Amino acid sequence: MKRNTSITLLSVGHACVDIYQGAVAALVPFFIAERDYTYAVASGIVLAASLLSSVAQPVFGALTDRWAMPWLLPVSTLLGGVGIALSGLGGSYALTLVFVAVSGIGVAAYHPESARVARLASQGSHRAMGWFSSGGNIGFALAPLMVTAVVAPGGLSWTPLLVLPALVGTALCLPVVRALQQKEVGDAATALPAGSDDVASFVKLSLAVVFRSIAFVGMSTFIALYARQRLGGGEIVGTIALTVLYCGSAIGSVVGGNLASRWDRVTVTRWSYLITAAAIAGVVWVPGPAIYLFVALTSVCLYVPFSLQVTLGQDYLPSRIGTASGITLGLTVSIGGLASPVIGSLADATSLQTALAPLVLMPLISWVLFRNLHEPAALDADTAPQPQDAGLDAAPAPAQQLGNR
Repeated sequence: MKRNTSITLLSVGHACVDIYQGAVAALVPFFIAERDYTYAVASGIVLAASLLSSVAQPVFGALTDRWAMPWLLPVSTLLGGVGIALSGLGGSYALTLVFVAVSGIGVAAYHPESARVARLASQGSHRAMGWFSSGGNIGFALAPLMVTAVVAPGGLSWTPLLVLPALVGTALCLPVVRALQQKEVGDAATALPAGSDDVASFVKLSLAVVFRSIAFVGMSTFIALYARQRLGGGEIVGTIALTVLYCGSAIGSVVGGNLASRWDRVTVTRWSYLITAAAIAGVVWVPGPAIYLFVALTSVCLYVPFSLQVTLGQDYLPSRIGTASGITLGLTVSIGGLASPVIGSLADATSLQTALAPLVLMPLISWVLFRNLHEPAALDADTAPQPQDAGLDAAPAPAQQLGNR
């Protein structure tokens, strides 16, 4: 299977999985409206999806460092969809939390192995990894539109229809899994990685990812409600704001991959975090429809570093690619959810504007952490010579090789 084909399938499959991460935040206004939840109680649903996922992703990453498990791609995709599909059934808050947590585990299982496979298929290309990451962000962007189209007419009882993207994503994963098995790529990835682990840099990177995550998940959880408060109007006003937030993320990942091919990843990430802080300030304090412009700028700049941080983590921790992927790719969404109840409680006690204001500080903290990071010495596959018809059967460049299996 050629590189472009495999990356395309992985990108679309990634979109089908990340629809269910976006769906959690998109369902929050409907739970508030239909079940009279407070902000804090409703944000507990985001916490349920995030808590187990944040713990499970590094665990799955460590497992994929020991054994190649491409079968996780279709299985976890299906699990993520089934959990969200069942989340709207019944009126039990506890049962809703269980179903959303099941979806979170499915998403957690998917990301470390998919990042490993995408890195192998892309041969370390920043652009290809940018497209893979963008696929997931497109899924985020589609989530509020899909949830609104399904749930607004029929209520939460219609959530079983939300399983359809999971069925599509599962089907798309199968050709990639078969190609991996037929070509025995796992054997090609057993070579020892070039260079040694830089744990200190990886820890700083991971902390930067955590603060970036708090900013994004805080925005995605409450931006729909905040836009409706600031602009007036019904559900469509909030849905547009959330869609703009997610659409910008899809653009940011592609832009980040291209910028990193001209400048180094660390420099690109530093500048993106500085601009993000100003953009979030605009969302919180600039009045009127300009909120949409600042939401878009916030999203693009938050996602410029998205795929870059994944490959940086892999380069800082070359002997544990799965663990690095599970932490950097997983934490970008999961850990931020842990802060959602705090933001929700502050909003209940004060206002949404007051609760969202501290998010301005999050990218600034990430910028401070990136100030002392360096660009690892690694071959950029975007400029390196490529084998003819390179695909899943081609081994990655030495500096991009996967860790011990």
